[in-house]
Amino acid sequence: MPAAPTVTPSAGSGVRFRRSVLVPLTAAVVLAAGTGGWYAVGGSGGSTNGPGGDGGPGQGVAPLARSLHLPWPREGQASVAVEGIGSLGTRGEQKPVPIASVTKVMTAYVILKDHPMRAGAPGATVVADRRAADESYSSVETTAPVLAGREYTQRRLLELMMVPSGNNVARLLARWDAGDEKEFVAKMNRTAAGLGMRATTYTGVSGMETSTRSTAADQLTLARAAMRDPAFRQIVATASVTAPGAGVTFRNTNKLLGHDGVIGLKTGSSTPAGGNLVWATRQKVAGADRLVLGVVLHQRAGTTPAEGSAAAHEASRALIAALRAELPTAANRA
Repeated sequence: MPAAPTVTPSAGSGVRFRRSVLVPLTAAVVLAAGTGGWYAVGGSGGSTNGPGGDGGPGQGVAPLARSLHLPWPREGQASVAVEGIGSLGTRGEQKPVPIASVTKVMTAYVILKDHPMRAGAPGATVVADRRAADESYSSVETTAPVLAGREYTQRRLLELMMVPSGNNVARLLARWDAGDEKEFVAKMNRTAAGLGMRATTYTGVSGMETSTRSTAADQLTLARAAMRDPAFRQIVATASVTAPGAGVTFRNTNKLLGHDGVIGLKTGSSTPAGGNLVWATRQKVAGADRLVLGVVLHQRAGTTPAEGSAAAHEASRALIAALRAELPTAANRA
């Protein structure tokens, strides 16, 4: 590999370092966004209906959603909500499915809860261990290069975990925070329970495990909570990141970033999970700048990670375009 290449992410599971190659069961970058209280979790098919509003758990779809004609994906699951307005609906059976690297949204959220950072600050210092360095050269998963014994800032490691979706970096951060990965996973599940994510189970910190499962509604809950943190918002909006000491620059695997108001959030794909994308946009609605969050899960599951990722991006792009075209008018009528 050249000394300082710019690495273009694959459509599937994200960029890899050196000898890493795409394999069907590899976890990849996954997006997931969420927030508590913007929706009422629905049953099989269709969106949930009920009283509108922005408030607490159990509230249903906002009234203005009925005048929107959103191009919901025909497969998998999806959920969309607007800050200050409420849910715009949830589609697909809300049964737990593998979420691949969308898992890292919770990993980052727990790290930032335990080790808060100001926006723009480097955060704590973390020394990379030999295991994380050795795993940099994996040929069976998405990784980012780190050097054993080298000091890294917390912020840079979070960027290497979220932008190119480095699985080895996720595990390094978990060991740094909790001493071992098992204890960190327990923290993830306690945090999910505290947020009301009742259909979510984490069994690892990176998304490699197909037994880590969730729903679009639950991941929307998490995305909303995570996006309240200014440091998290900066990290998921990062267009590219360079690995210190390795001279490798990775571009964000979220191809929607920087277009149509998109400011994040996370991608993820694998053969079992299909394509997954959690996205966040800013949009002017009724005179106010609103945060819009969406989750698309389980697109083209059982195909290649590249095909699944492309489908998740396309489904998300269609939803965002429709919202930008219709939401302001619908809000003015409401």
